[in-house]
Amino acid sequence: MNLRPVSALLLGLFSGVAALAQIDRVNGRAFATRSSVIAQHGMVCTSQPLVTQIGIDVLKAGGSAVDAAIAANAALGLMEPTGSGMGGDLFAIVYDAKTKKLYGLNASGRAPLGLSYDQMKAELAKAGSPDHIPPRGFLPISVPGTVSGWFELHGKFGKLPMKDVLAPAIRYAEEGFPLTQYIAYGWGIGVRYAKADKLPGAFLETYAPGGHAPAEGEIFRNPALAHTLRLIAEKGRDAFYKGEVADQIDAFMRANGGFLRKADFERHTATWVDPVAVNYRGYDVYELPPNSQGIAALQILAILEGYDLRAMGYNSPEALHVMIEAKKLAFEDRAKFYADPAFAKVPLRSLLSKEYAAERRKLIDLGRAARTYDAGNPALRDGDTVYLTTADSEGNMVSLIQSNYRGMGSGITVPGLGFTFQDRGELFSLEAGHANVYAPGKRPFQTIIPAFVMKDGQPWISFGVMGGAMQPQGHVQIVTNLVDFDMNVQEAGDAARWQHEGSSEPTGEKMRDGGYVQVESGIPYESVRGLVQRGHDVRAGNGAFGGYQGILWDARNHVYRGASESRKDGCAMGY
Repeated sequence: MNLRPVSALLLGLFSGVAALAQIDRVNGRAFATRSSVIAQHGMVCTSQPLVTQIGIDVLKAGGSAVDAAIAANAALGLMEPTGSGMGGDLFAIVYDAKTKKLYGLNASGRAPLGLSYDQMKAELAKAGSPDHIPPRGFLPISVPGTVSGWFELHGKFGKLPMKDVLAPAIRYAEEGFPLTQYIAYGWGIGVRYAKADKLPGAFLETYAPGGHAPAEGEIFRNPALAHTLRLIAEKGRDAFYKGEVADQIDAFMRANGGFLRKADFERHTATWVDPVAVNYRGYDVYELPPNSQGIAALQILAILEGYDLRAMGYNSPEALHVMIEAKKLAFEDRAKFYADPAFAKVPLRSLLSKEYAAERRKLIDLGRAARTYDAGNPALRDGDTVYLTTADSEGNMVSLIQSNYRGMGSGITVPGLGFTFQDRGELFSLEAGHANVYAPGKRPFQTIIPAFVMKDGQPWISFGVMGGAMQPQGHVQIVTNLVDFDMNVQEAGDAARWQHEGSSEPTGEKMRDGGYVQVESGIPYESVRGLVQRGHDVRAGNGAFGGYQGILWDARNHVYRGASESRKDGCAMGY
């Protein structure tokens, strides 16, 4: 047996950020870093405390859960540009108490119309990257969908005027705010990349005033972003997609070799979609359909329903093994089938069927980790993101996720606008005939996924776990912690996590060696040893285990219970 992975694990297993997630069993209960927040009238959970306060203020001013979510997201684009901003994409699930229905929104953007597949290949060859779209520069940029998402959500569910909703973010952009610890760390990384790349535009001018990244506690201002937010607050969506902002972007792209044009912005639309679900032990778990990866979480849960995880034991080697193998199976389908449904037929119903899950489950060897799996035959990597969730006094709840994809995105910032463009186009495949192959006007495969769980036709929990391919794995761990292991909403997020890396990808990479598993310090050594004995390559986690927020509706007591990620700067607050 190869003991190298175990040795590496022991060196770092009980140190660093991962120690925050350690779980002790006391009288049969999980110990959390803090209690869940409980409130009657409303709840906001975000990854930045000042942003959470903004959301609460909006609720107290008579705003809806959607108003609070938009206000929070706009402020996060200012305060946490390491994972979000107006240059990125947005997805949301909204529970509307009046209709007692879930609504899904896909506000992701599309590739430039003027950049053909052949031209993309030629540009990549010139850049020395013929087989993969790079994460930086102009080539991975797609149309930002976030602003369209705000206005779609507000038009359907908003109560306050948009100028009032965006006012807190505008004020903080003008007056400044102090950086929190975790965000300051990621900000420094983004600035180092930008200094090395020397890309055109105003990235360093915007995010490194004085020539350096702002440090923890330092006050940062972004007057350019305040100006852009004020434009859309006063003039609406069209200021961004048809007016001054689109004009500035078009002129900059033409002058500097970029590919987006005003026509791309004018053509952009967000799309209302029906959330899809699987029933897991009596709970209806909802995600959004592709081009996002949300159904991977549903496929994993459908496979896991055939195992008694409770009897196996929390974080036992048996339970961890089947969860990891179920993830591998679902990610093979993710690599092959998940794509923009306007360009590829996604066999959604078959992928989520109980029959298909049973077929895939048969492939799992309870005693041995698989090195490879093939995608099924249904009929027919790190990312930085922000997730937030809100709830109001009328019972409306919002599960919203928004991202630049990798950290601070492409590194391209148009002078005077105050935000950076996402690099989501990196996730296109270049393999001809692949469902996710690059095409102009096409939405790339998306990693960002909001989640929502219903129980007996009533809302139960709105939640998400941000962070690239960790997201569906994190969703599964939250659901199983709650349903199988009886944790509360905060404990479920604090519990030690695992993450499998090395699966086949929608960009074309193929798993051939089984990948590897990263674990946090709270995973018992006996479980680590059991995984290694089954053939898993187990490694100490490096802290990249996602960021969780959740609001659970306690129907018995008629209160909200809120939780936030203990590994980051987050905050849950109610009133």
